[in-house]
Amino acid sequence: MRVECPSSVLAAALASAGRAASTKTTIPVLSHLLLDAGEGGVTISATDMELSLRVPVPEATSSEGGAVALPRLAADVVRSLPEGMVSIEYREGEAAATIEGGQSRFSLNVLPSGDFPELPPDAGSGVTMPSDPVVQAIERVAKAASRDETRPVLTGVLTKIGPDGLMLVATDSYRLAVEEASLETAPSGQSEAIVPARALWELARLAGSERAEEIELVLGDAVALARVGGVRLTSRLIDGQFPDHTQLLPTEFAHDVIFERSELLAVLARIGVLAQRSSPVKLAFTEGQVTISTVSETLGEGRESVPVAFSGEDLEVGFNVEFLRAGVESVAGDELRLGLISPLRPGLMRGEDERYRYLLMPIRLNA
Repeated sequence: MRVECPSSVLAAALASAGRAASTKTTIPVLSHLLLDAGEGGVTISATDMELSLRVPVPEATSSEGGAVALPRLAADVVRSLPEGMVSIEYREGEAAATIEGGQSRFSLNVLPSGDFPELPPDAGSGVTMPSDPVVQAIERVAKAASRDETRPVLTGVLTKIGPDGLMLVATDSYRLAVEEASLETAPSGQSEAIVPARALWELARLAGSERAEEIELVLGDAVALARVGGVRLTSRLIDGQFPDHTQLLPTEFAHDVIFERSELLAVLARIGVLAQRSSPVKLAFTEGQVTISTVSETLGEGRESVPVAFSGEDLEVGFNVEFLRAGVESVAGDELRLGLISPLRPGLMRGEDERYRYLLMPIRLNA
């Protein structure tokens, strides 16, 4: 097998596919990239058995077909080569492949393509959606997914596609994010699955790097498939029962306070310099204003007051500053509405259209 390609194009394809390769595995081939030169063109694939990527290399040419599993190091080697054509040559049965570019020549140890696991089969057609609203929904919602692998369901994002459009829901039990996006050509039927947050983050990254205008998504029984600008991403789905978010979102509040979003974000950035995980940020509401403050035993304290339309009995509520700031950042528009019930009940953040909702559990304040 001999493949030739401009160095920048090949380096980008190797790096993109390499994001699915495993960095911690007892199976060596899972840390490798499959370079395949077949009748359909040259592709590079990688998988960790949970997530897989197959990336076409349209500018690559092959004078001899074949396949080989290259180490991830191949991406660094190609990226280091000067601009110009690069060749990768491998002879069936040998233990190494050569990479040449300019005056440089490398010989890298490889594994036979037969050791590489078979990727999930290509599924049928799915739902094609405009890229921008899908990426925005992922960025706003996936941040609320848990990273605790002991509760696998919460590491995923409930993904629903139906006549009403696309809905994403994620929670780590401390916060919950919901985004609804309408689709111009919504399907008549309903499909849903719990997709790993990691897979959706990768989908958003791909949409940006490929400058794709559309994303095609297929939710199968065990696997989700996304097609983005020629790249195919597949991910195993998460089994389990996702929490019923509709029962968690309050619809009535004791106070529904409107903030200027950019102003609140700036205050949280300043106060957040002192706030730590063990020292929550406190929002103290009094007639006509809110005072945002934090106290750190080791660093000191800070406070800032902001005028808001608040009336009635004074209210104090505490939040994790990073979680609070993440919600404020995600709300679209100039205004942010914070619905509050009591100091021990979660607060709900929304924008003007309420398609995005961010529910945040409070932190009990010391008396």
